[in-house]
Amino acid sequence: MIIDAHLHCTGRETTDDVLRTLDEAGIDVGVLLAPFLGDGYSLDDAASLRRANEHLARLVRHHPDRLVGFAVVDPRHPDAPDDLRHAIEDLGLRGCKMVPTGWYPYEERVQPVFAVANEHALPLLFHSGIFIDGRSGRFCRPTYFEALRDHPRTRVALAHMGWPWTDEALAVALIDRIHGVPHERAQFRLDISFGPPPPYRREVLARMLDVLGAGSLQFGSDCFLPCSGAQVRERKQWVVDLMDELDLGADTRERLWSGTAAAWLGLPATAGTHAGAHASTHAGSNAERPHAGLLAGTGGGGGGGDYAPRPWRPVCC
Repeated sequence: MIIDAHLHCTGRETTDDVLRTLDEAGIDVGVLLAPFLGDGYSLDDAASLRRANEHLARLVRHHPDRLVGFAVVDPRHPDAPDDLRHAIEDLGLRGCKMVPTGWYPYEERVQPVFAVANEHALPLLFHSGIFIDGRSGRFCRPTYFEALRDHPRTRVALAHMGWPWTDEALAVALIDRIHGVPHERAQFRLDISFGPPPPYRREVLARMLDVLGAGSLQFGSDCFLPCSGAQVRERKQWVVDLMDELDLGADTRERLWSGTAAAWLGLPATAGTHAGAHASTHAGSNAERPHAGLLAGTGGGGGGGDYAPRPWRPVCC
């Protein structure tokens, strides 16, 4: 099974569009984010986000086995806690995406939204690291998300491995490992979507696997719908190429493709595949991998087996 844990809606897609893209890309389950960038939707406009959540609810309603809808709210808005509650309880969405632009995750004014997420034990996806506007990255440092530990029932994914603060993102997720929390019950994990530019990717992923283990990492394409399955497949291939370079074993690959995200979403880890015939997780020929040359470094790193994270014991810090 392959779960794409990071797919953006724009408001222009239809359910048929999305399912066709997933089938073409060999994706079994897609986590769809309500639109919030352009096309009449904006993080600064709470009314537009309500429309976005309603659009997403219609999109995913009849395909709960394949489409997981994540609401988007701006926690600065006074109505945001009610908007999130409505999206979950009435619209049937199953998680939430938030982007710190103009607010820090530790601020008191945004805690009421986190409290609603905690009440519902929601999976949450946060942008972390540099942001597309070139101005808001300062709000998205991975360490700022430590404030979510005051809401321990939430299940948090930090997107893009927090690049360029990847070691900081690793440190935030490592706390669960230090305290012996099993991967499946950990509060924090990292979404490997896009994130580091190609020359950094091998080094960063290898370090994450070595320290955290694959149970703390999950695949997301970060593609914007409507798009072709080929676009999603291309980003899958970037990950396949990295897996092959690191010579990762089957268990590590399975966790990256679906195991970590299934635990995050509360899905059965062995849920059936819908795109199974298309969902090969192994690389094809170089001719089929136009971006293979973008990846830095060569050789193994996994020795033909799985990366084993370091054993951690509780420490005083």
